[in-house]
Amino acid sequence: MISSLSQGVPVITIDGPSGSGKGTISQRVAAELGWRYLDSGALYRLLALAAQHHSIELTDEASLVPLAEHLDVEFDHGKGVLLEGEPVDDMLRTEETGNAASIVAALPGVRAALLNRQRAFLEEPGLIADGRDMGSTVFPDAEAKIFLTASAGARAERRYKQLKEKGFDVNLAHLLQDIEQRDLRDTERSSSPMQAAEDAIVIDTTPLTIDEVVQQVLEHCQSVIPG
Repeated sequence: MISSLSQGVPVITIDGPSGSGKGTISQRVAAELGWRYLDSGALYRLLALAAQHHSIELTDEASLVPLAEHLDVEFDHGKGVLLEGEPVDDMLRTEETGNAASIVAALPGVRAALLNRQRAFLEEPGLIADGRDMGSTVFPDAEAKIFLTASAGARAERRYKQLKEKGFDVNLAHLLQDIEQRDLRDTERSSSPMQAAEDAIVIDTTPLTIDEVVQQVLEHCQSVIPG
């Protein structure tokens, strides 16, 4: 089956909560298949940063919607991610930005404004889309849907290790609290709440290595996508 949204281009969605490994897994799978990759969470993080740059409250939906519709973003392989012409890679992956992104992502108008922008990433030879509602909302007819999960404790420990390796001063207990609060916002928001699509394959990554998860995802995708 080829998605009606894709016009013949195959789509694999990989959703899951923060720290489930979906970003790393999605990039690995995209590299293995030679497909394009969409980090949908980056768009919400970029919008949160833009809101802060323009002194817009993260709950001010009326002001955030036009900002989302005209978000000046460039993914430059040489310069990294540019927001309004300025590199923002360092700020993009902080816990503060992640929490801010979760707040703006709960607004229905914001999600609607970014919907078409996310779908515009769909190009040959195929797309790996990572996020929280890729399979349930953005690409509902995707050929393969994966939902990654893991215990909150395991996700906090992973994030703690990542941030420590990057030189950040972080507290594991605070990270766990942030993850639990973000999970609550993402699953209880009124618009496109984070949940596994009915036809998604759910993989608990808690006891698995990255290589093991990648292998499971590839095997499933190869079983449902011709060629």
